[in-house]
Amino acid sequence: MSVDNNLADQGSEFWIFGYGSLIWKPPPHFDRRIPGWVTGYVRRFWQASQDHRGTPEAPGRVVTLIERSYWESLTDHHDKPPDKVWGVAYRIIPERVAEVKEYLDIREINGYTIHYTPFYPAPDVDSAQLPNGSREPFKTLVYIGTPDNDQFVGPQDPQGLAEHIYRSEGPSGLNRDYLWGLERALNELSPESGDDHVTDLANRVRAIAEKEGKAAEVLAGLEKVLEKERRHHEQPHLFRKVTSVDEEEETEKKE
Repeated sequence: MSVDNNLADQGSEFWIFGYGSLIWKPPPHFDRRIPGWVTGYVRRFWQASQDHRGTPEAPGRVVTLIERSYWESLTDHHDKPPDKVWGVAYRIIPERVAEVKEYLDIREINGYTIHYTPFYPAPDVDSAQLPNGSREPFKTLVYIGTPDNDQFVGPQDPQGLAEHIYRSEGPSGLNRDYLWGLERALNELSPESGDDHVTDLANRVRAIAEKEGKAAEVLAGLEKVLEKERRHHEQPHLFRKVTSVDEEEETEKKE
């Protein structure tokens, strides 16, 4: 998607937009975190994950962004999504931009490519946190698994997708924890930031856990995972180049 020329002048500032796990698992070396949204896209669990929430033999599912014009040509089994895709923009410390770009490029090798899109800050964001104090949209980098990448799976039956997510697991943990973590993170951004696609899948996965008599067990496990991640990300980042899936969670499977 082309970037609107009528954007706030952000000078040399570098911002990244997170619409998946980046919302609650920040990149290294950021000094500002701004909730808001992008337009012209649809968020869907239509990207396979062979390296974090699944394996090459049994890929999990993570989110990607799909251009709305392309999404409209498909048969989706979920309701029409809103115009806004909520997420978070992070400003990377200027002297660390090159390192963080390399870090993200390595972590997003499994089907994601770089794009730029205008980001609209939420109305209640302090203007002092925005580029030049302007409330105009500003340019952000975003990683997207486009339909032509080999990990894009396209529209799926919602119940089948929920069952797939419930049973998938990879080096970064359970696929359902990723789904529930995203649901919670989105709901915490704003009263209007929830995503019906995400919530529907989360409810279906909870129903599967209930049916199997494991609801209390799996939800307790989720709380432990989220608390561990919260403590980790409150600590200073020890930045290092990563070359394997032994690294912690993906930054943006975004997911």
